[in-house]
Amino acid sequence: MAETKGKFDFAIDRGGTFTDVFARLPDGRERVLKLLSRDPQNYKDAPTEGIRRVLEEETGQLFPRDQPVDTALIGWIRMGTTVATNALLEREGERTALLVTKGFKDLLHIGTQARPKLFDLEVAVPDVLYEEVIEVDERVVLCQDDCQLPRKDPKRIVTGSTGDSLEVWQELDLEQVEKDLRGVLSRGISSVAVLLLHSYTWSDHEKAVGSLARRLGFTQVSLSSEVMPMVRAVPRGYTVCADAYLTPKIHQYLKGFTAGFKGGLKDVDVLFMQSDGGLTPMEQFCGSRAILSGPAGGVVGYAITSYSQMEKKPVIGFDMGGTSTDVSRYAGQYEHVFEATTAGVTLQAPQLDINTVAAGGGSRLFFRSGMFVVGPESAGAHPGPACYRKGGPLTVTDANLALGRLLPSFFPKIFGPAENEPLSLEETMTHFRRLTEEINIFLSASQTQVNGANKSQNSMVPNSQSVMSVEDVAMGFIRVANEAMCRPIRALTQAKGHDTSQHVLACFGGAGGQHACAIARALGMKTVFIHKYSGVLSAYGLALADVVEEVQEPCSLKYEQQCFSELDRRMEQLCRRCHDTLSARGFSNGQITTEVFLHLRYEGTDCALMVTADGYPSHANSCQAGDFHSAFTKRYLKEFGFTIPDRPIMVDDIRVRGCGKSGINSTHKSKMGHTQAKPVMMTKCFFEDGYMDTSVYLWEELPCGKTIQGPAIIIDKNSTILVEPSCEACLTEEGDVCLTVGSDSQCVIGTELNTVQLSIFSHRFMSIAEQMGRVLQRTSISTNIKERLDFSCAVFGPDGGLVSNAPHIPVHLGAMQETVQYQIRSLGNKLKEGDVILSNHPCAGGSHLPDLTVITPVFRKGVNRPVFFVASRGHHADIGGITPGSMPPHSTSLQQEGAVFVSFKLVTGGVFQEEAVTEALMAPAQYPGCSGTRNLHDNLSDLQAQVAANQRGSQLVGELIDCYGLDVVQAYMGYIQSNAELAVRDMLREFAQRRWRQTFSLEVESEDFMDDGTPIRLRVQINEEEGSAVFDFTGTGTEVWGNCNAPRAITLSALIYCLRCMVGQDIPLNQGCLKPIKVIIPPGSILQPSQDAAVVGGNVLTSQRVVDVIFKAFEVCSASQGCMNNISFGSERVGYYETVAGGAGAGPNWHGRSGVHSHMTNTRITDPEILEKRYPVILEHFSLRPGSGGAGTYRGGEGVIRKLLFRKKVVLSVLTERRAIRPYGLKGGEDGAAGLNLLHRADGRILNLGAKTSVSLEPGDMFCLYTPGGGGFGSEEDLKSDGPQIKRRRLNEMFTERGSVFEYRMAQEGV
Repeated sequence: MAETKGKFDFAIDRGGTFTDVFARLPDGRERVLKLLSRDPQNYKDAPTEGIRRVLEEETGQLFPRDQPVDTALIGWIRMGTTVATNALLEREGERTALLVTKGFKDLLHIGTQARPKLFDLEVAVPDVLYEEVIEVDERVVLCQDDCQLPRKDPKRIVTGSTGDSLEVWQELDLEQVEKDLRGVLSRGISSVAVLLLHSYTWSDHEKAVGSLARRLGFTQVSLSSEVMPMVRAVPRGYTVCADAYLTPKIHQYLKGFTAGFKGGLKDVDVLFMQSDGGLTPMEQFCGSRAILSGPAGGVVGYAITSYSQMEKKPVIGFDMGGTSTDVSRYAGQYEHVFEATTAGVTLQAPQLDINTVAAGGGSRLFFRSGMFVVGPESAGAHPGPACYRKGGPLTVTDANLALGRLLPSFFPKIFGPAENEPLSLEETMTHFRRLTEEINIFLSASQTQVNGANKSQNSMVPNSQSVMSVEDVAMGFIRVANEAMCRPIRALTQAKGHDTSQHVLACFGGAGGQHACAIARALGMKTVFIHKYSGVLSAYGLALADVVEEVQEPCSLKYEQQCFSELDRRMEQLCRRCHDTLSARGFSNGQITTEVFLHLRYEGTDCALMVTADGYPSHANSCQAGDFHSAFTKRYLKEFGFTIPDRPIMVDDIRVRGCGKSGINSTHKSKMGHTQAKPVMMTKCFFEDGYMDTSVYLWEELPCGKTIQGPAIIIDKNSTILVEPSCEACLTEEGDVCLTVGSDSQCVIGTELNTVQLSIFSHRFMSIAEQMGRVLQRTSISTNIKERLDFSCAVFGPDGGLVSNAPHIPVHLGAMQETVQYQIRSLGNKLKEGDVILSNHPCAGGSHLPDLTVITPVFRKGVNRPVFFVASRGHHADIGGITPGSMPPHSTSLQQEGAVFVSFKLVTGGVFQEEAVTEALMAPAQYPGCSGTRNLHDNLSDLQAQVAANQRGSQLVGELIDCYGLDVVQAYMGYIQSNAELAVRDMLREFAQRRWRQTFSLEVESEDFMDDGTPIRLRVQINEEEGSAVFDFTGTGTEVWGNCNAPRAITLSALIYCLRCMVGQDIPLNQGCLKPIKVIIPPGSILQPSQDAAVVGGNVLTSQRVVDVIFKAFEVCSASQGCMNNISFGSERVGYYETVAGGAGAGPNWHGRSGVHSHMTNTRITDPEILEKRYPVILEHFSLRPGSGGAGTYRGGEGVIRKLLFRKKVVLSVLTERRAIRPYGLKGGEDGAAGLNLLHRADGRILNLGAKTSVSLEPGDMFCLYTPGGGGFGSEEDLKSDGPQIKRRRLNEMFTERGSVFEYRMAQEGV
């Protein structure tokens, strides 16, 4: 890659709103430029215009706009672009057809089957990227040594790239594919994506289809085996669809871009930034690798400029833009993820771990039910914040302006309808005065209520704060926004065992400088680094980046001595491929480096880590590329807190990253200053202590080496930096700003209600529960907790009332509170410091026995009772009973379901009671037909992990109390519960008013039935004045012989879930939700059974019917499938459990989603390729079930068809509902179809298995599951008269978030 001396070099980041240009001039000087990405009146293409302006201004020659730019003076061009991201967000890609293995046409529609937003009844899921589907008649399956399927005819055996053997069950029918492709082509579709099962390892069928499509004239043909050859069909399918959908758009953009230059840029080196932080030649740039092209430049920029090889202090990148903020981490190596979701599409491709949160300068400000809320809604570029003079709403930018932190005189006059006016402080202040008045009215009303309560009860209820000023309100929103941005940074660092405070905060992007000091201080960081090009750092990062060539292939080898030679051969082969490609691009050997990664996991787990052996040299017992075993175990220990020494390590993929060193070195140095920095003006800024005199400096006039004391504002062309009081700024030799963050003068908070502190404490309590969850996930050992994330952690008040709970697993929502309160009643003063309680009994607030709850009381010096409680509930895979997995479909008593704990002291005086708990876990063996736990080692390890998680929670609660004082923390705990209570009361009042207008009654009632005919009845009486309600389940059927009995805690969880859905906005989910509600459940009924009743089905089935009954009473939406479809199979050697999607109910203005989980479950389903790789089963068919959704103005969602063919003898268990009683429609909408469980015997017989059974299967038997559809809403007659009105929501409003922190939360809510 030759140096381009004497020429102009350009690095350009084309963002959604602005295009940033960095230019290196022939004499070594550097220039930066910012221009609008779209300005059709003045120019066609922003990057071309940027290059033209620089050439014209620097050479003095004329470069006319209407003529192609002469490239004689251009050395190289590097670009990052949001073209692909925007096409994905706006769904404006190429018309595409998907070719998929027969029987799987809806595979990508169903996806993981989890819904993205837990409490969104509409289940808004982005549309698939393809327009048509062609089912390809072909099938290959993996060979299994112990497969016992009867052979009718010999199958062709082939070997995959992983070394696995496969059987070709169905040869490819190319003739039919050609007919289908011609049809698609005739309808104007010229882009195809091909996804055939197991093509990651054997791709012959895909290649044959691909070459046929090219021959027929398709202009874009993307094969999943070429785009990303990794196991797991669903993410690989999304990735290949994104490639086919976006690549033509990129080519279209490139064609337009190159047309703006003479000779179409043939003699210029043009490189594009990929999602992984590496550059690639323009002709190689494709859709699946382009999604993070824009933000990736910023990560490279801060990584290279702010990480010191000497100090090795890790850096957090903080890029705050208009609609969102990007957070990432760098500690000497780029942190990549290999699967991430953008705009609702999961892509399987190496990409930098950039975490996007919906909080930016344009995030909107709300005051809801007494709480300050920032985002996630954004004002966007149009109309923009209120101060833009286009009728926009209040935003974070307005709050900064109101506090004097933005100075309109330093902004260009580009605002208002004619785009020629300055920022408007008046508009901002008008909006803030209105909002402040609203807040003060609320505070005054709550004060009146408090005074009334004081008089009537003679109680000591604390007063709320006095009247708030406009500045108090604006400052409050800034603090809440900062706390919202701190949470992902904590999660990103602590998730991997790093201390957040030991990082440098590298701040860039237009809005970040105003918040940097406050965020660093909140996280305990001492240093903030802001590069001189921070406003255009994404462009500058492109100039610093290297050209990257990545190759990857799947593998199925163990990491052990006998496989090393094969691994070395394959690694060497991939390294050579990378080296040859980079050599062909003009790099010399000295410029090329290659790094090998192995994707490793312990056998039998899903937690794979992409590991490099950098720093771990090879030896006699390792690969030649390095000691990957030591690298893997050390990182595993760091991230998860333990290793599994006796377990083999599997290699899932081999990856090589080749780099051609080509980044520039910046030589610019600032002059050392001999004079003090002089402010250009003084202004007044509002801080915690009120208005303060604040000096304003221009960045370009600052002498380096001199210190500026806060408060101060430093202004640059593209950004504003706020130096807060007790912080100081210094200009480095390179011209960058380094901020030293002083400690906060702790403002004393009293016990009276402060609405700003209420929002901040809400974040803090949630953060404690989240951090507990991270510890539990890191230190647990079982698949259920570590990988499926089937657990909840929570904080409770001294009365056992729930304060915060994470994640939100619906069936755990209210149930843990019942468990803690039972222990307080039962043990009282017997609880001592150092004690930890274990409980799972339904009478003690348990849901079902495998959910073990571990409770730790938090004590405080000088207080003789617990001041708080922390608890964690985890699903243990086995705790004994009559069947493996402790989820028997036919249990009739609690003893058959496993080990029982009521108030068991798991830790006494700080000592873990291993012997006693082992005895209790083995105790079920004393009952006929039962066994003790079948996995004692995992039970004990996971219980110890739960104790460790509680210990962390206890420590964090202690730190919060140290910071604010016990009385303040407990007061705010009460206020947060009151806030949830208020939101529920408001919702009930609104419903009561509506109901009274329609019917003159404040009573609603409903009834639904279990399949055995047991009724669940509900009558709700609402008190409009109080905003309260009585939920009376009198008339519900008696306890049943079987396991569909639901403990009281289950009904409360279902009730909290329904209330949160009906409130329709984010509220803290705690005991306050149930404060306005009185619940009456008749003892001895199916909803409050006797102590020894079997309950395992109540947790997973009856809970869904309770939700159906509540929503029917309130006429919220039609019934969803009302079942989790629990399917398990196993033998002595293997066990598998899944829950399966169905149809969601339609609502007043939406169609029900098809093939999705609803209400009380959100479990992800196992990918077809993983299922067939690990279990003795072949997935014959998985699609939607046509016609199963109820008809109506709005249609119910369709269920699914799932067919499992068994390769060995197994016992199949099914635990299902809605096989007899259909999911109801509402307002004239028709019912959804009932489900059906069929068994196709190998001898040709077909049997209906009924709803609940266990049956022994022979090889060749096939289980066919037909899940229920959702009910329709409104009659079809209404449809004929005026058609349904469906409001479409924009994807970029709904799916802003991305990155590993977001994926983790989605995985947690997908349990």
